[in-house]
Amino acid sequence: MSSSTTVRTARRRTLRMAAAALTAAAGLTLTACSGSDATGVRPADHTDTEAAAESSGAGSSTGAQGSDAQAGPGAKADSKADSKAGAAAKQSGSGGAANGAGAGSGVQRCHTSGLKASFATGGDAVPDPNAGGSTTTSIVLTNKGSSTCKIGGFPGVDLKSENGGERWSLARSSKKFSSITLKPGDSTDFTINLALTKEEKGFYQPAFAVVTPPNETTALTLKWPWGTLVDQRSATHPATFVNPIG
Repeated sequence: MSSSTTVRTARRRTLRMAAAALTAAAGLTLTACSGSDATGVRPADHTDTEAAAESSGAGSSTGAQGSDAQAGPGAKADSKADSKAGAAAKQSGSGGAANGAGAGSGVQRCHTSGLKASFATGGDAVPDPNAGGSTTTSIVLTNKGSSTCKIGGFPGVDLKSENGGERWSLARSSKKFSSITLKPGDSTDFTINLALTKEEKGFYQPAFAVVTPPNETTALTLKWPWGTLVDQRSATHPATFVNPIG
């Protein structure tokens, strides 16, 4: 073999070895790239895992919201209860309005300002001065207003002397009573049992009768038209007393 041939052969071997080395290096490079890619996937997976963990944290937060949501049905129940209460309040309000309307459309009680009082003086209404404690007088109450009203119960009756220094608040009987409806112009009355006397001592001479209608605070004053009464202002069961209206 010539020296030139030997040189070519050695060169080829060198080229082959270089090519093999390059191939091996490429393979290593590819392997390294492949490894770095695989390694690069892990952080991505780790990130996903953290995202999953965060998602799971959000889930626990959702769980907390879920517990709030469990409270939520309670809140819904409260809301429903509130709605029912609101509805009940509305019904109650409407009922109150209806009742108010009913009360508004109902007949009101008679007030002092809408009444006129007078002693009945005709026929048998005049008390018998000789009857002792068994006689009576009547006081008539007339609705002088423009609307219907109701009245019932015991009026207050105070007898006053001429100068007003001596006052007698009459006791009430034990009679039962009910209310009476008075249209405009209608009248009702109540009686007062009287113990009249002609004696010159132990008597009481009224000058006025002050009449306060039931449930009222203002009064109507009438001049006393009759004679003297047995003075029983301190008696436990006086013979002069008031009966209920009607």
